[in-house]
Parts: sequence; structure tokens; C-alpha cells
Amino acid sequence: MKLVIIGGGFGGLRLARSLSNKAGFEITLLDRFNYHQFQPLFYQVATAGLDASNISFPLRKVFHQSKNIRFRVAEVQQIVSEQKMVVTDIGNFEYDALVIATGADTNFFGNRNITDNALPMKSSVEALQLRYKLLQNFEDALLVKEPEALQRFMNIVIVGGGPTGVELSGAIADMKRFVLPKDYPELDFSKMKIYLLEGSSKVLGAMAEKSSIRSKKYLEELGVTILTDSILKDYDGQAVLLQNGNIIPANIVIWAAGIKGNVPNGIDQELIAKGNRIKVDRHCRVQGFDNIYAIGDVAYMQEPAYPNGHPQVAPVAMQQADTIANNLKRIEMKSSNALLEEFTYNNQGSMATVGRNLAVVDLPKPKLSIGGFPAWLIWMGLHLMLILGVKNRFFVFCNWLYNYFTYDQSLRLIFNVKADKKK
Repeated sequence: MKLVIIGGGFGGLRLARSLSNKAGFEITLLDRFNYHQFQPLFYQVATAGLDASNISFPLRKVFHQSKNIRFRVAEVQQIVSEQKMVVTDIGNFEYDALVIATGADTNFFGNRNITDNALPMKSSVEALQLRYKLLQNFEDALLVKEPEALQRFMNIVIVGGGPTGVELSGAIADMKRFVLPKDYPELDFSKMKIYLLEGSSKVLGAMAEKSSIRSKKYLEELGVTILTDSILKDYDGQAVLLQNGNIIPANIVIWAAGIKGNVPNGIDQELIAKGNRIKVDRHCRVQGFDNIYAIGDVAYMQEPAYPNGHPQVAPVAMQQADTIANNLKRIEMKSSNALLEEFTYNNQGSMATVGRNLAVVDLPKPKLSIGGFPAWLIWMGLHLMLILGVKNRFFVFCNWLYNYFTYDQSLRLIFNVKADKKK
């Protein structure tokens, strides 16, 4: 079976590894990067807590011992289902089965000004660019004398009260407390304001009520100003305009308010659901096809417990990859179609870190909400285990230890990633 997998994220990588060296499979993995990115820790790269190389792992290295997997760095241009072909910028790839695991990208909801001026964080490159903007902002603030103009540099606005927004807010608040006053003693950081905007009535809305309340309390104790029921209407690079008419002057706006699926060209628009996700059946097959699958953030599947689709988190993608791996083995062995396994998401819990010694964890069985230092230890332990590569785990752990005992981050290097790319 010629299997083509588009995307080397959590789902695509899990599927490829599950079928590595399995008889009967010839696998091609396509990705526009040559490395796997550990997205849950992007915010630590952006706030100088970790280096991008610590949370990235070369995809070719993953498959050193795999005899049936080829990897190609490629931009997918189109899927031609009639010819069972994937068209890319480096050539065409034929398939017997195709798995779309392209993940999701930032959703700016069509607002051009926000697209041009706000800072997203959906890749290592974007996280590094955010770090550059954040640090350069305070370098520029040293040159400003006029109080009103200076306040623009001292205001940081994060849009979106989900895990990414909460974790970023907490990390920047920790920088304000422990790092920035030492780096920039000329600036008065009592005037620095961190705003977290959330369109709904609470932060971490997908988590338990107790965790939502706890996270709000923790953030407020860290000095973060939380504005719920607040929708950003426009941003011109210097001032945030809220839907209620209020204005917040700010040079930096970080956008964590929404994502949309990365749907390749060639997928019928009738198969696209809300959030730019591809409609799939309970076997993860794209509706109307028996040889094209979609998993993870780009897939929209309805099951009784999730009538509006699954949460766009890594465990969903990895569990769907396991289901497809089992089903493809049965198909390759010419098993009856009736024996194909239906996907059912096993929710093992959710978590978010808020700051130093602070996190929230929800466990479904037993139904339990944990907060504070114990939750923070759970969060750290789980993320450390999920990082790819022993060396990466070691360096991340060492960085965390160093940061914890010194109250400092050692990676405040100002690299302009986009400028370096152009050169």
C-alpha cells in the first residue's frame, strides 16, 4: 500500500511511527519543515525560557531505523483525488491511501489590520519573531521620553483567553516580576500593563469552572488585567480598539484568539465545516472517499460526546492516528470492511500553566480539578515526557531548573528572524 501522509505534527508523526517497518506499507511523509515542533511550549520560546531547538526534532532522525518511510520537505499545492495524486512544489506523489494531518494556523477572522499588525504564534519561527518584537520593544522604550508614547511600549495585549493566551500572560508577568526590571533599570515596570482580552465571560472556557476561576485568580495575583466579554474590533499597530469603544494604546498585540484548519487545495468546499475543518466519518475518512483520511486539528468529526467536533488538541490527533493505523493494517490484510474500528475520543484531561508554581489540571476519571504547585508539577512532568528526543528532554529540564533557581532566563537574544531569512 502506497501511503502518503501530509504533515509531521503530532498526528502525522504518530501514524508514520505506528506503521514504521510494517510489512505491506510504502510510506511517504511530506512536511514544509524538516522538523517536528512541540507546539505546547512555543510560548516559552517566545518569552526566552527555551531555545527553539529544544522543542524541535529533525524528522529524518526519527526514521533512521525505518526501511519503509521516505521523508520529503515539500509544499503541498493540490490533491487530485481522481488521479490519486498529491501535487507539490517538488513533484507529484501517487498514493493508494492519503492522510491529511496538516494541523491548523492562526485565524484572524478576515480582519486585515489585525493580520498585518498583530503577532501570531503557531510555529517556531513565529515564536522567535515574537521574542524579537518583545525584547526590541523595551530597547526602543529606552529612547522614548514622552509619557503617553512611553505607555504604548509598556502595554502588552494578549487576545484570547484559552490555554495559549493564559500561558503567555503568565510567562510575561513572570518576566515583568523577575527579569525585565534587572535588564532595563531605567524603565519603571510598575507602569507596565499586561492585558488579556477574552470575548466570552471567562478564561479557559473549555476547562472546568473551578479551573477557570483559579486561573483568573492566579493571573490577577500576577498583575494581569483580565477583560472578559471584550472583543478586539481593530488594531492599527499603535492602539487597540475594543467593540465597546474603549482604546488601549499598545505597540504589541499577541493574537491567540482562534485557529483554522490548513485545508489543502483540491478538497471540495462542501466538505469544509466551521473552523475550516474537513468533514470526516467515524473512521476518519473524508466524507465521500474510502482512501482519503483527515486527522487532528484539520478534521471535523461528530460523535455522540462531541456533536460539534473534537477539541483541537494533540491527544485527539494521536488517538485518531492510532485508529487509522489499525484500520489500514486490516485493509492491507484484505480484512472485511465491517471490521474497521470507529474512533472514540478518550479524554484523559486538560491542563494549563499560569506562571511560576501555578497551573490548573482537570482529570475526567476521577473527576478532579487540581490547582497551584501540584498541578504545576503534573504539567511539567507530562510535557517533559511528550517532548521528542532524550537530548531535548535533558536540555528542557536543565533550562527549567536553571530558570527556577535563578529566577532568570538565559536566552534573551534579539534575532530578527524575518530579516535574517531575507538575507
